[in-house]
Amino acid sequence: MPTEQNKPIALTTTATKILVSGHLTEKAKDLAARMPVMTKEVPATVQLYLDGIIEQWWVKPDASGVVFLLNLIDTRKASDLLNALPLGIAGMMEFELIPLGPLGPLRMLLTS
Repeated sequence: MPTEQNKPIALTTTATKILVSGHLTEKAKDLAARMPVMTKEVPATVQLYLDGIIEQWWVKPDASGVVFLLNLIDTRKASDLLNALPLGIAGMMEFELIPLGPLGPLRMLLTS
C-alpha cells in the first residue's frame, strides 16, 4: 500500500494559458499585398488585448511572426479566434498553439 511519502505524483495539469507562435506564410511575404491587411489586423489584435484575451504579445526578432500569451484554455476556441483575424483569413499567418499550466511536479516539494 502506498504511503503518503511514496504516493505517485500526477504529472499532468490543467491548462491555464495558451502560448501562440504565429508565423507569416509565403503569401504574406509580398509586402504590397500584406499592408492593406495589416491596417485591419492591428486594430483587431489591439481589441483582443483590450478584451483581456491577449495577455502579452511580442514580435519574433527575425520579423517572421508574433508570439502571444492568451488568457484562454480551449485551443479550439483560440484557433478559431486567431484564424478569424485578418491575416488568418487572408492565409498570411499560421499558428502553433501550446497549452500551458502550472508546473505540477513542484507539488513534490510541498510538505503538508
